[in-house]
Amino acid sequence: MPKVSRIIAVALLVALATVACRKEKQAASSEPETFTFTVYPGARYLSQLTELAKQAHTLMKPGDAPPPTAFYDTDASLEDVAKYYVKAYGYPTIAADATNNLSAAKPPAYYRSGDLHTDAASIADLLKKLNLNTDVSKAQGKYRAVELDAKPNRPRVTIQRPYFDVTNSQVVDRTIILMAP
Repeated sequence: MPKVSRIIAVALLVALATVACRKEKQAASSEPETFTFTVYPGARYLSQLTELAKQAHTLMKPGDAPPPTAFYDTDASLEDVAKYYVKAYGYPTIAADATNNLSAAKPPAYYRSGDLHTDAASIADLLKKLNLNTDVSKAQGKYRAVELDAKPNRPRVTIQRPYFDVTNSQVVDRTIILMAP
C-alpha cells in the first residue's frame, strides 16, 4: 500500500475512533448518575422507615434491587418544607392540586390530601408480610401533602403532615419527607 494511502487509512481510523468515543461519552452522560438527595435543614433521617421501604420493595419485586430511597422528618411546617424543595428544584410554584385548573399538563409540584386510615388500611397485608404488628385502626385523621416531580439526578419528593408511623402505630404531627425515584 503506498505511503499516502496508509496515511489516509490511519487518519480515517483515528477519525472513526474519535467519533465513536464522542458517541460513547454522550451516551454515558445521558444516563442518570446517582441521586443527589437534598435534605431539608435540621431534618432527621428515619432509618427504620427507610429500611422498611427497601424491604417492602424487595418483597414486592423479589428480583429487583431496591431503588435509592430516604425518609426524613422535621418539625417545620408542610408549607416551609414545600417552599424549600420547590426553590431547590427550580419549580415556579405549587399548584393547588394535580389538575392545575383543569390543565392538560400535570404540574411539577402540587398539593394533595388524603386520609391516614385509608392509606394505612391499603397496605395492611404488606405490613403483615413484613412482620409488623401495626394497629392500622390508630391511623386516624386527614393529612395534606405536596408532590414534586423528579429532576435529572434528583428524586421525586413527597412531603406530608401529619403521618402515620407504621413501626409504632401512632400518628406523628411532624412533616415527613420521602425521596424516591
